[in-house]
Amino acid sequence: MMTSAVGSPSPADLSGRWVRPAGPVPREPRWGHPAGMQLGISSAPRGLLQIFTPYLEHPPERLVNYIAVEPVPAGSAERGYSELEPSTLDPGERGKRMWAVDHPSDAAVRARLDPDPGIVDTADGVERLTIWIRVEPFDNGAQVQVRVRFRADRPHGVELAGYSDSGSVPLDRLVLSATMGNWARLRRLELADRVVTPAELWPGFTGTGFAAHASFGLDELVREGGAALVSATGDEDDDPWSVGYSADTAEHWRFLGRRMRQTWRVDHPHPALRAQVNARWSYWASASEIPGGPAYENLEVVQPFRQGAALHFIVEPLD
Repeated sequence: MMTSAVGSPSPADLSGRWVRPAGPVPREPRWGHPAGMQLGISSAPRGLLQIFTPYLEHPPERLVNYIAVEPVPAGSAERGYSELEPSTLDPGERGKRMWAVDHPSDAAVRARLDPDPGIVDTADGVERLTIWIRVEPFDNGAQVQVRVRFRADRPHGVELAGYSDSGSVPLDRLVLSATMGNWARLRRLELADRVVTPAELWPGFTGTGFAAHASFGLDELVREGGAALVSATGDEDDDPWSVGYSADTAEHWRFLGRRMRQTWRVDHPHPALRAQVNARWSYWASASEIPGGPAYENLEVVQPFRQGAALHFIVEPLD
């Protein structure tokens, strides 16, 4: 068992074939493959799931992306934002509290650092690790949770499925958005018959805000059998490590490790499914210019809400 400094969370540790929360409370909320993808619950910024990819030669604390939870009630355009809304459980904090339980019926509110370890089972001969992420109620009346599932035979991906709780308003959509494409400077959106770049979608875009969403229907997406996929990569094929950054760029925005492809895969897409992206010219919460120009920030798939509809977030090395 790994040890932690006094007052710091007990680090997640290897249990069987899985990394899982371990030791006394407070415990690090982190799950996944020891040499593959892992998922955590962010402390700052709050209201986000963290995606870690140590197989891309990243140190343990380096994450590759965040996943936000964004429900939209039926008959409303009021999209909830897990990262941006004020917390009612933790007054004065921005971002909804998230915590982890083994069973979806466990509705008791917990601290982020009191996670369950997850349930290990076997389906069709493949070992799985499942955990449920609960989110405090949204301002628009949505009450949701997300089932997180790892499979032993898919070390570079995680399955995420959104659920509406019994006390929730009816939902039109429940969007799980990968929110940090700027760090990898994702600029090539791979569609069925073409590659689309931010420069083509938003020519001349600058400033410190977001470009408007661009949206692509199911008929424009890559298909593998019945599944639909949308992927994005960087465009710096030779050397993304030696680009010049503005002097005010924070260290955590500087790219390291191996180049990658980030993908959303939906095995059973709704006919109305759409893939959406936006972009930024500057890194989030700063005026620091992104080297090479605007890059995609949010990458998401949007479809009518279906209880438990699953999608996969996959990050594969390119080199």
